Amino acid sequence: MKSYQDEAKKLLNFVGGKENVASVTHCATRLRFALVDEAKADSKGIQALSAVKGTFTNAGQFQVIIGNDVANFYKDFIGVSGIETASKEDVKKAAMSKQPILQRMVAHLAEIFVPLIPALVAGGLMLGLGNFLGAPLKALGEKSLVEAVPYMASLSKFIVWIGVAVFGMLPVLVTWSTVKKFKGNEALGIVLGLMLVLTGFMLNAYVYGNIVSAGENIRDILINGSDKYGIKPGEYVLDLGFYKILMIGYQAQVLPAMFAGIALCYIQKFIDKRTPEVLKTVWVPFATLVITGFLTILFIGPVARYLGDLLVKIFTVLFQTPGLKYLGALLFGTTYAPLVITGLHHTFIAVDLQLAASGGTFIWPLIALSNIAQSGAVFATYFIYKKDKKQESVSLSATVSAWFGITEPALFGANLKYMYPFYAALIGSAVGALISTGFNVIASGIGVGGLALAFLSIKSEYMIAFWIASIVAFGLAFFLTILFSKTKLNKGSVTQE
Repeated sequence: MKSYQDEAKKLLNFVGGKENVASVTHCATRLRFALVDEAKADSKGIQALSAVKGTFTNAGQFQVIIGNDVANFYKDFIGVSGIETASKEDVKKAAMSKQPILQRMVAHLAEIFVPLIPALVAGGLMLGLGNFLGAPLKALGEKSLVEAVPYMASLSKFIVWIGVAVFGMLPVLVTWSTVKKFKGNEALGIVLGLMLVLTGFMLNAYVYGNIVSAGENIRDILINGSDKYGIKPGEYVLDLGFYKILMIGYQAQVLPAMFAGIALCYIQKFIDKRTPEVLKTVWVPFATLVITGFLTILFIGPVARYLGDLLVKIFTVLFQTPGLKYLGALLFGTTYAPLVITGLHHTFIAVDLQLAASGGTFIWPLIALSNIAQSGAVFATYFIYKKDKKQESVSLSATVSAWFGITEPALFGANLKYMYPFYAALIGSAVGALISTGFNVIASGIGVGGLALAFLSIKSEYMIAFWIASIVAFGLAFFLTILFSKTKLNKGSVTQE
């Protein structure tokens, strides 16, 4: 195991000494500091350390990019500094106390959805791959792989099974993560999520969508039944005598699950404070689920569903209206990467999921193209800074990471460091977004937003258009970075060939 004690001592000095570190922890690739006074941190000195690939500030945390060996570096840093180890939650609390209210709200939203990204990516890839296997191909005489290859139908069924499990049961994931974030009982959060999608008791949300899209009266159908939709009279109705509540499921819905999860936490805490210790084990979970469930089907769910539909309509108008959609694409293509720097990009996870539930998301392809453009720009810096072996190494590893949707090393290790690659990437992203929007490219769901695997999440009929947009975004960012390096935009901070 490599020793980082010498560099750890230097890093401690560069962050302002032990007295300037409120707390520190690490994630998969970065050290995360909550500093007393961030102005005391010497970013240039830190970036000069051989083990460091870059620095940046996000969500009130001063973060130092180390790479895969961050755990060993952290261990040596704790050893030489004498600072007590801290949990990620400790650092988040220390950092969040200094943030404005908007950033705090975004940080809360991120903490709900970020833990779900691995499952969402896997589900999106599975749905995309299943869509690809079922698409007609000219090479096969307009037959799909499922039709042309024996046993491919079984493979496709298995793949789609995984995707449907993720998005069909999405409320379970969202309520669990929300309740965990707001310090409620996570098991109750899972039960609440299952209540929102439980078939047999609630009408499937996709069937509900078909009825509404057909312009039929949903209340009349659920109360009186419908042979057309296979619904028995009163099958999905909770009859209270004075009022009949429609039991409509929330498959693939985000906002109802999140708001219901938040409500559960506050209701649980309210009941817990007023319940004798001897009754808590029985009474608190029982009363919490009863009250939360009733409020969800009566008020929280319908209101949140309406807000979700409104959100979809707003983005649909912005990105689907002729003429206006190109302005939306241009704005998104040029602002998404800057939003990544602030952490505000996490807000689009909820939008993406809501759009995916309505049939497909046109936002996610634009996100992927932004990442692809950043990879093109950082790949160019690999050739530009050949004489600087550290930068050459950082640029190459950052390029590979960006190809698999992880752009932070590219952003902070090169593109933002020299700025002109970042400008080139924004132009590449904007042009790619215009092409994608022009062809109305749609993804089945969230996937791996990089050049290597992004196409798997795109619906098959838009695959060629997305590849054109991807090649343009990557190539334009690459060549503009080379071009800008020969202009005044390049400050010449690193020796070039």
